[in-house]
Amino acid sequence: MSSAGVLSFAQQGWELVLAKVKWSVVYLDAACAESLHWSCGSSRLLEAVKGPACNLREFEPQAVGGGAQQPRAVFVLSCLLKGRTVDTLQDIIRRSHFQYCVVVTAVSHAVHLTANHVPAAAAAELEGQQPVFEQLEEKLCEWMGNMNYTAEVLHVPLLLAPAAPHLAFTPAFATLFPLLPRDVHLLNSARPDKRRLGNVSEVDATALTPELLLHIRCLVSGLSSLCEHLGVREECFAVGALSRVIATDLANYAPAKNRKKTAPGRASVVFVDRTLDLTGAVGHHGDNLVEKIISVLPQLPGHTNDVMVNMAELTAVQTVEENQNVIAPGCLAQSNDTSAKALWEALLNTKHKEAVMEVRRHLVEAASRENLPIRMSMGRVTPGQLMSYIQLFKNNLRALTNHCGLLQLGMATVQTLKHPQTAKWDNFLAFERLLLQSLGDSTIAVVLNQLLPMIKSPSQRTSDDYSPEELLTLLIYIYSVAGEFTLDKDLREAEDRVKKALAHVLSEELELSPLLQKITGCESAINLTFPKSQLAMNDVFTSLQEIAGARTLMRQFKSVYVPGNHTHQASYKPLLKQVVEEIFSPERPDPVDIEHTSSGLTDLLKTGFSMFMKVSRPHPSDHPLLILFVVGGITVSEAKMVKDLVASLKPGTQVMVLSTRLLKPLNIPELLFATDRLHPDIGV
Repeated sequence: MSSAGVLSFAQQGWELVLAKVKWSVVYLDAACAESLHWSCGSSRLLEAVKGPACNLREFEPQAVGGGAQQPRAVFVLSCLLKGRTVDTLQDIIRRSHFQYCVVVTAVSHAVHLTANHVPAAAAAELEGQQPVFEQLEEKLCEWMGNMNYTAEVLHVPLLLAPAAPHLAFTPAFATLFPLLPRDVHLLNSARPDKRRLGNVSEVDATALTPELLLHIRCLVSGLSSLCEHLGVREECFAVGALSRVIATDLANYAPAKNRKKTAPGRASVVFVDRTLDLTGAVGHHGDNLVEKIISVLPQLPGHTNDVMVNMAELTAVQTVEENQNVIAPGCLAQSNDTSAKALWEALLNTKHKEAVMEVRRHLVEAASRENLPIRMSMGRVTPGQLMSYIQLFKNNLRALTNHCGLLQLGMATVQTLKHPQTAKWDNFLAFERLLLQSLGDSTIAVVLNQLLPMIKSPSQRTSDDYSPEELLTLLIYIYSVAGEFTLDKDLREAEDRVKKALAHVLSEELELSPLLQKITGCESAINLTFPKSQLAMNDVFTSLQEIAGARTLMRQFKSVYVPGNHTHQASYKPLLKQVVEEIFSPERPDPVDIEHTSSGLTDLLKTGFSMFMKVSRPHPSDHPLLILFVVGGITVSEAKMVKDLVASLKPGTQVMVLSTRLLKPLNIPELLFATDRLHPDIGV
């Protein structure tokens, strides 16, 4: 069982797709495109297509159909083949000239049966048959206009976007985020005849909306396929309410019954709710270059885990505004470049200073190999020095081609080091440390009063001041690290002052970012009045109070705050660190907050017998592989911390860190204040 299992799993899936695409027009949805991007790259797909033209297209209702000279099509989709997705398929095929259609779905046939309301008993009898796919194959032939044409529908588990051997994301589930108390109120309002849910911990699969439940089942289908690829039977554990629902569904996933009986290996899969610790997600304590690159460079369109790197300086194109879209952007994923891949993994696993030196070393070695006139300089690495090395490649097409991936990572580093937001990173870090000290010495009301002078209107703000979005991340930091508190008179007054100041600032903004539009419900700054801003801020503070209470029901992981004393300053102790330390504690205590999810009668009997006999309960440290899945996103620093911790606490254990997405601080307000958490768009 190789530690590169996430990469081999993703690549194996794509090899099955690539075997189908020769001479075809290929349509991909965004999540599959992102999986391809990190697994083997679009160039690998183009090589497999072998067509003279660029035949890759985005799967959308307005997508261009296939012409008379394009008889073959392959659709690669991350979602269920139902509803809107099937309508889009029909639209594209009817206006094309296809005679051969392949539809690949990342969702298993078993989940399609669930989506079509086929009872579990009837589904079990259909083992080995695929009626949903067969019906769609007939429809495809009908839409192509001839029942003798060829149609094929198959399942390939294209779940992961692997960023490194130990780290992968699930692009199709990038918006999946744990529930908050306000979601419980919405769930209660939809079940008037049933028992009311008292809090988040009482939420189970039966309480969720049909869309969210199907979304989770699609994720579980993919994770089961990963376990099959790894050859393991999984023991499932959860920390948090939504994690428990997902872990229980995976533990009881009926199509995996036979796999679990014959799997040669064992693994522990531990799901963790992001909402239990948002401090690490919005904080700036990670001393990692990639974390800064992800935070300051613009997002690659259609992607959740990669950024755009401006490559114009390596061309002769003038960098004027009308030319900005002429040069294709660079990015971080370099799946086909061995040297760039080695540098990328080094950047993920080293501190900022060492990472910058590693970029210099790779550029110097590449320039030397190409016999470019490099002038060595030691000492501190500066953006100017790195840029001078990169410029050596500019007019040398062969050198540019040979080291294209490396130059993209080099340019990403230079643009990040020169970016004004990078200088602000240290300001954030200093203020967060000050907040930690203040929380130890005083109340949350005093901390909010410290924030008040930093809330400035657009006319007063300089580039060093905090924007409304950045102030929101600081508030999330404060409430998440503080944890449960009593809402007394002082705190109410402090909150009211901050709310009022923020509402004034929002109502004076000249332009609203997508996040502010989402929070206020206004698309334009013209429509955002002060009363509307006040209402939006009331909602924001309700959410902040819910964040502070997220660990209330925990018994062991109640706090991420370590108070200072005479020898140590107050500090933040990440929940993920606490979870991993608990899993690999030498005393092997029965986990209190890491809940084992039962997979049927046998486990229930074991648990029952253990009350009377010496039957050891399943423990997450029992197996040679730990798969840690963070529901709601993870940062680069957290993934590295988990990897390093496992290596130090139990060296023989392999660890895979999976998550719904790679996080930067501003992602959290977007996910937190989303209105469709209970009703994800699953295309049905």
